[in-house]
Parts: sequence; structure tokens; C-alpha cells
Amino acid sequence: MRKFKTESKKLLDLMINSIYTNREIFLRELISNASDAVDKLYFRSLTDKSVNLGKDELEIRVAFDKDARTITVSDCGIGMTADEVEKNLGTIAHSGSQEFKAENDFSETDAADIIGQFGVGFYSSFMVAKNVKVITRPYGSTEVTMWESDGIDGYTVTALAEGEKPTHGTDIILTLKEDTDEDKYSDYLSEWKLRSLIKQYSNYVRYPIHMEVTKSRELPKPEDAGDDYKPEYEEYTEDEVINSMIPIWKRRKSDVTDEEYAEFYKSDFHDFTDPAATISVHAEGTLSYDALMFIPSRTPMDLYTREYEKGLALYSSGVLIMDKCADLLPDYFGFVRGVVDSSDLTLNISRETLQRNSQLRAIAQKVEKKIASELEKMRDNDRETYELFWDNFGRSIKFGIYASYGMKKDELGSLVMYYSTMQQKYVTLDEYIESMPEEQADIYYAAGDDLERLRNQPIVRTFTRKGFDVLLCTEDVDEFCLQTIRDWKEKQLKNVATADIDLASDDEKKIAEEANEEHKDLLSAMKEILGDNVQMVQVSPNPTEAPATLTTAGPVSLEMERIMANAPEEMAPKAFRVLQLNAQHPVFAKLIDAQANDKPKLKLYTDLLYNQALLTCGLPVEDPITFAEQICKLM
Repeated sequence: MRKFKTESKKLLDLMINSIYTNREIFLRELISNASDAVDKLYFRSLTDKSVNLGKDELEIRVAFDKDARTITVSDCGIGMTADEVEKNLGTIAHSGSQEFKAENDFSETDAADIIGQFGVGFYSSFMVAKNVKVITRPYGSTEVTMWESDGIDGYTVTALAEGEKPTHGTDIILTLKEDTDEDKYSDYLSEWKLRSLIKQYSNYVRYPIHMEVTKSRELPKPEDAGDDYKPEYEEYTEDEVINSMIPIWKRRKSDVTDEEYAEFYKSDFHDFTDPAATISVHAEGTLSYDALMFIPSRTPMDLYTREYEKGLALYSSGVLIMDKCADLLPDYFGFVRGVVDSSDLTLNISRETLQRNSQLRAIAQKVEKKIASELEKMRDNDRETYELFWDNFGRSIKFGIYASYGMKKDELGSLVMYYSTMQQKYVTLDEYIESMPEEQADIYYAAGDDLERLRNQPIVRTFTRKGFDVLLCTEDVDEFCLQTIRDWKEKQLKNVATADIDLASDDEKKIAEEANEEHKDLLSAMKEILGDNVQMVQVSPNPTEAPATLTTAGPVSLEMERIMANAPEEMAPKAFRVLQLNAQHPVFAKLIDAQANDKPKLKLYTDLLYNQALLTCGLPVEDPITFAEQICKLM
């Protein structure tokens, strides 16, 4: 027995137990090596006229024998001489594929898309096998060599007779380990398991992967069969190509129908509805890659849960590297499904992660811009579909603006839409500004939990009556998002329930100032009755239809306080509430009279007005039983 070159025992143990995180990728590695071997021969046929070989003659085969506990991966590639066997398999981490790439210039052709880089994938076999045989014959030679090892100390190299392998190429025969309580290696000795592994990891290897599969067919009905005859079936085996070979994302969008895209999306991403949009990218240059992405037409049930995993499937030369590469998508586009395929990625030794994140970041940046661009096109050219998208995934965009502390507001702000009170439809911030009257200085919005309730709030009706549109925000993230944006196209975004908004004319301001001065004792008495519930009671310069409204001073609104109410007490912000009175309402005269003649009634009126203002803002009254008793007392 020959010893491995390098400290084999330690290195093999490291590879088998540490480098790979998932043992089932052994088949991916062997098929990738087989693809490389076929690629080398095909490339040679393009440069050596003595090699008379057509691409349709090149294939890979996978077979298994349950009784012998073997899996065989065969190729009709270039094969190896005894010296090459010694160099490639006797030296761990020697990559024949990497050497082949270094010796040949592929700048003029993409015929040989060599996958292998490190020469360690072959040894992943020992994660599942107790013995590995490699029988190989070089193209154009009668030399047959067998390499065999148990993956522990060393290996043997034996010359075989020509008849042991009649054709060129390589057969890799794995004898699987015995099952244990923890590990069921026999699972790999099934047609279903091998098919699923090929489909998952090697579906887009460019050469056909053949496998004998078991099928069933109905036997002919006997001529003398009676009326009670039941059909009989027989099983038979048939050679079948398991992989698809040409990935749909490599094809130009003009060559693929919408139905084909939809079928690929539904089958590969397990959705029963067609995607809302399909995004195809073919980038060439410093970093070349192909991408195919889909925007779902419905919200995944777990999208906003911790269990949801975002990311695009990452392929390198058609071989699956990561099922969901989270680094390819920002969180706010986490709903996008799809694949990215690039042969330029520098993978780590296990091909499961990347060595240089700069390449991935470059692709991710381009992918992000492409998604945003496609959404803008949808917004401008297919408004109905975009509004459906916004209903499903608008929350993600808003979170993106908020979570980035406003750094992404320029990129994402143009995608934001809210319901317009005046136009009675979704509008973007740009569309809102376009319809603003000349005298309007700011963008106004109202936040709550119900569209109709917001629309009917007295303060919202006051704004619309003056000709100012109000955007209605009904999601918990809305106000955080809009406060993060702060301004759009030099227009400030302001909550209509903020006390410092000035819509009043000079005459209205003067009337309010005089009323505040004249009735300061009444306002002071009402403030004392309400205590810490409000910071101030004042006559509003912007009177509404209601006798009193509740507004806020400072950055925390009533809606924000409501949303954060379930947070720990030290983290729950409190709004600085301001009770604003309508001096023109008949109730104000009642307050004046009660303050002068009936202090208990003033307390009753004050409490009722405050609780009424809470209700119109969509907030619960603090003591509903007392509130009900006060109404009855008033009646």
C-alpha cells in the first residue's frame, strides 16, 4: 500500500469531519468532477483534430446496487494515466482541473467551463463510503488503472487488463458504510434519493446525467378476461436523463415564454400562484453572472416571522452552492425569490461558502438596483399590479427605510405609496406633491389602525375642507418610516395631529390668542382636572367640527405611543398630549358657564371631552366604566 503524500490521516479526517457541513453533497462533488473530465475531453476535441468526438456523445452515469451497497458515478471523459492517477488522487488537494485551467486559455471559448478548483471534492466520498475504487482509462489509450483506498492510511494503484474498462473515461465506485443508530447510509441506495440529490445540486450540469429508473406500465388485457377483470401492472427499468442541463436563467428573456417562467417559479419555489413579475439579468464584464428573480403575487405566511429565510439560490457554473444566499438580498427585498449563477465566484475549499465577499457584494448591489428599477417600471406602467405588490410587500420597503436610519430613503422613497384622502386611491410622494395647491408647504399624513376611522377624524376633515390632502397610514411601521424620511423634495412630512401645524389665517390666530388670554383661568382649571394626562389645554387656531381634539407636541405621536405601549415601561415613549378646544363650538360656552357657576360640572365636562377626544383618535379611554357613568349622569 502506498501512503498519501501530505499528512494524510489528519487531512482526510479534517476533510471528512470538518470541511463539509452536509454529507449528501458527496454526489454533487463526484458529478462535478465527472463534468470536468468530460469538459476536458470536449475542449481537446476543439483543439485536436485527431479527436473525433461530438458533444452529443458526452454523458455522465449514476448507478447503484442495493445488495452490494455501491454507488457508481461514471463519465466518458478524458480519463487518467497511471501517472495522473498518482498525482491527482495520491496527493490530497492537488487539483487536476485547476492545473488544466492554468495550462489552457479559455478566453476565446466557453466550451470548457471547469468547475473544480481545489481537488478535495473527490475525498468527500469518504463521508459515506468505507471503500472507494477509481477505474480509469485515458482517451486514445488501452491503459486501464485502478486506484483504491479506505480513506484512512493510504491507497493502492493497480494496472488492469484492457477488457476491465472497454471505453475511455472514469468510474468511481463507492462501497457505503454500514448503518448506525445515528447515520442511515442505506438511504443513498435508493432511486428516489439519488434522483433528488441530482435534481437539487446538479440539475444544471451541462452534460446529461443518465440513470436506470424503475417505471410501471399496464399489461394488455387478456382476451378471455371477464367483466370483473382488474388491470395488472408490471415494473420495468428504463434509461432516463435526470438533469435539465440548460438552466432557464441562462436563456434570453425573449426566448422564454411567461408560462415557462411561471412553471419554473412554481415548481422550484413551491408556490401555487404565478409570480407578479419576472426579472432576468445577464451581466458580462469584470464580474459576469446570470440572475433570474421573481416577485411573488402573494405574501408568504411566514414572511414577517423569525423563521423566514431570505436569499437567492447561488450557483457556480450550474452547480448549486447555497440554497439561500442571504447576502444577495437586502432585508427589504427579502420577499424576492430566484437564482444567481456566476462562474467568477471564488469559493472556499468546500464550495459551500465564498472566499471573497467583495464579489458577492458587487453582485448584490447590482441585483438590488435591478429589483428597484423593475419595481419603478411596474409602478409607472402596470399600476394595478404594483398596488397589489404594495399591499403584499409595502411593509418590507417601509421597514427598509426605517431600519437604514434614512440612508435608503432616496432609493426606496419613490416606491412608497399611501392612500390619499382627496384622491381616494394610492399615491406616491411625488404624485402627492404634484397635486398640492401652491400655498401648501408640507406633506400631511394621519396615522391610525383603520382607514375609515382616519378618514372621518375631525382633524383630517378639517385639512381636507381647507383643500389639503392627507395621506392615511394604517400600518404600525408607517409613522416610523415617514419620520425617518422627514422630508421629500424639500417638503416636510407632518402628522396632522401635531399641535404646531399652522393652517390658521391671521384672523383665526388672533381670535385664538384672545380666547386663550381671556379664558386662561378656564384652561388652567381644565389642565388641573386632567393632571398628567395632558401637558396643556388651549384654544386651537385650527378649529375642527368637534368641540375638542387631542394633538401632540414633540416627536412622539399618539399612534406611536399606542404602538409602543406593549414595550417594557422604560422603553415605551409617552406623547406630550395637548387638548385643543374649539372656541366656536357651543360646548365651549357650556365650559365657561360651568367654570363660573358649577365646578363639579366643569370636571364632568372636562373628563368627557378628554375621553371623547381619545375615542376620535382611535385610542381607548382609560376608565370605560367611569366614562359610561359620566354619560349617564349627564343624561
